[in-house]
Amino acid sequence: MKKIIIFLAIVVVFVSCKDEVVKKPNRIVEKETMINIMYDLSVLDGIKYQNPASLDSFKINPKKYIYKKYKVDSLQFAQSNIYYASNYEEYSAIVDEVNTRLVATKTGVAALIKAEAKKKKPIKKSILPKSKIIDSLEISQRKKL
Repeated sequence: MKKIIIFLAIVVVFVSCKDEVVKKPNRIVEKETMINIMYDLSVLDGIKYQNPASLDSFKINPKKYIYKKYKVDSLQFAQSNIYYASNYEEYSAIVDEVNTRLVATKTGVAALIKAEAKKKKPIKKSILPKSKIIDSLEISQRKKL
């Protein structure tokens, strides 16, 4: 029994010491395209969770839209994603780039929202001074008396 366990442990060590954990797919998505796809999917998922009706009203499936935009299919994307994820440093660089772009976009959108808020003038609540505003309930109570 001990010999079998030792043999299996040695086999596992040799198998796990391979340089390439996952074979490179035949039709791999290029790194820059992968970054763009992951960025777009993140933005569309954010829209989906913030305002689900927006995508439903236009009958948009975010993943199908992205696959069509970048001319890839779901299998090609999945295999490429697994391949890049098998190399921690490379995948970490991809995720960091996507995160950097998302933060930059968020900052830009926040600046646009702030600029739009400054353009709008505050709406006057009433033309009459406060002392002359009469509540409709007071009027109805006066008529009853």
